[in-house]
Amino acid sequence: MVTNILRANEHTQEFTTTGSVKSYDSNQLSSNNPIEDTRTEAQCLLTKGLLLGVFDGHGGASCAQVIAKRLFHYITACLLPPDILHKYLNALENNETMELLDVYNDKVELVDELKILYEASFKTFVKELSQIKDNQRDFQMKEAMEKAFLRLDYDLSKEALYKNDGKVNMKTLSVAMSGAVACVAHIDGPHLHIASIGDCQSVLGVLTDDNTWTAKKLTTEHNTDNQEEIERIFKEHPNNERDTVIKMERLLGQLAPLRAFGDFRYKWNKSTLSSTVLPHYGESVIPPNYYTPPYLTARPEVKHHRLTPRDKFLVIASDGLWDLVSPLQVVRLVGEHMSGKVTLSPFRLPRKDMRISDINNMLLQRKEGLKMKPIDRNAATHLMRNALGGTEYGIDHVKLSQLLSMPQELVRVFRDDITITVTYFDSEYLRHCPP
Repeated sequence: MVTNILRANEHTQEFTTTGSVKSYDSNQLSSNNPIEDTRTEAQCLLTKGLLLGVFDGHGGASCAQVIAKRLFHYITACLLPPDILHKYLNALENNETMELLDVYNDKVELVDELKILYEASFKTFVKELSQIKDNQRDFQMKEAMEKAFLRLDYDLSKEALYKNDGKVNMKTLSVAMSGAVACVAHIDGPHLHIASIGDCQSVLGVLTDDNTWTAKKLTTEHNTDNQEEIERIFKEHPNNERDTVIKMERLLGQLAPLRAFGDFRYKWNKSTLSSTVLPHYGESVIPPNYYTPPYLTARPEVKHHRLTPRDKFLVIASDGLWDLVSPLQVVRLVGEHMSGKVTLSPFRLPRKDMRISDINNMLLQRKEGLKMKPIDRNAATHLMRNALGGTEYGIDHVKLSQLLSMPQELVRVFRDDITITVTYFDSEYLRHCPP
């Protein structure tokens, strides 16, 4: 039963085309009902690159679900060169199909009313992009990612405030009232860009020359543990708000992440909150000491890393994982899993003309791997099993089954939703690829 619960949402995607990514494993385990985390992975079709994202919702699941469905389209549109952008806009205007993305393992379907609204917003954005792009040919990945995040957040706001016959659309308003943090990776050959807001994290598993694993963190959390973030917020508001803008380690004493999509109760001005939101959500919707909004932004921090043959995998996960295990523990667990996983398949020689000494070395490696033979083929599942049930002596099955069989009202006290994506790199490709 434990294994069935752990494996219910696992997915593995392998890539046969030549490139820096061999495959990825993903999985999710809910604590909230419904789960407030989402994940998306997609191949860009009109430009090169693979996009992978983990989104952690709060105050309900709707914002994270909507972001997961829409953000990659916004990013991809920002990456299109002017000629392809014009072709794509023509296709949109003539209702022709020209796909931007090949999305994997996508099981969430939006209601038609929202789908139509979101398509209209996106078309407007593509039109505006096509007008800018003609005069601005200089392309920067950082700006593209920032523009996509901020424009989608702007559209969420606009859609929630739009009134039809004086009536508020409660569907778009509920998306705007909930929030989501995000971590997105764009991988194109040796170039890895990470854009993040909030406290999802990404960590690179690096194998050093002496065969030890090290963890390279590619994100910094936007919460009150991050002194630079606190200073940024202090600078954006008057001095007399220093005691109230961050209180009890939260934004305005309420919100833990200091950057997020949605959460417009920390972004809209007071009169908008009073006229549009208060009638539906009550007085408590306006945070205390709310004087100089916006207090929150969806501007991502974007980092670039050039992949080397030593970079073996990337782990992106929501804080449900990082609350339980450190980045180095995560990297070691995936590293051990890579060594042990080969023993789950029958032994085969990679080529016919091998020397006895090479075959012997392979068998010795396999023998070592057998000591670490994992229960799970999927690395994300392996991480979940170890994060929840791991002790220094191995897996504590009683602890694991207790954590997985708790009643709904209790489970949230002990753990959060967990979402994990583990992406494996092709070292040979990275060894020989052009810069």
